[in-house]
Amino acid sequence: MRTLLVILISLFFAGFTSAQKIEPKFTFNVELGLPASIANKPFDDIMQGLVCTSIYGQYSFPFHLHLGVGVRYSLLTINEFSVPSPVRGQMHSGATFLKIGWDKFHNDRFATDIGVKVGYAQTYFNTDLNKALGVNPRQFNAVLIEPTLGLILSADEKNSYRWSIGYCINGFGFQPNTIGLSSDEGYDVSEILWEALLTLLQVL
Repeated sequence: MRTLLVILISLFFAGFTSAQKIEPKFTFNVELGLPASIANKPFDDIMQGLVCTSIYGQYSFPFHLHLGVGVRYSLLTINEFSVPSPVRGQMHSGATFLKIGWDKFHNDRFATDIGVKVGYAQTYFNTDLNKALGVNPRQFNAVLIEPTLGLILSADEKNSYRWSIGYCINGFGFQPNTIGLSSDEGYDVSEILWEALLTLLQVL
């Protein structure tokens, strides 16, 4: 970790001594990552991330502002060891989004990208308990907001590698009954609803 930090700092400061700049206009981006379940307490305990991917086109203006449009998909599964009642299933979330941000090449190899994705997502909870209850899948339609930070290392004029991190805010609240559980499983419902309200306020 320390070595990686030293390399990134060295690349950053190298930008002040380099005269050659790459100023991309249109780029096609494919992101593949591992989502982490960071929301309210039951969601953190019950759900575990498998994959998250985004595909989008992005246009960078000469003054470093960029705009993009694309699609996003994430898949999370139920951690069977974290629920007392047997339940199997997944959470599928698909979204279309617009991205706005700021990017800059500090030299001919290293760049930073700070932005936010704003879109509309459809999320499905597909579980065996919901199927038995006749409400499978449980569907939520909500606004999606995802601030992102990217570190870009270019290979040549047309290809680059990007390490990015984002925090995705979905505009719906998660409760144990979302996956078909008949009880609150020991979680404080009032606390869950409060956290859901805070999430909604963040989105608005």
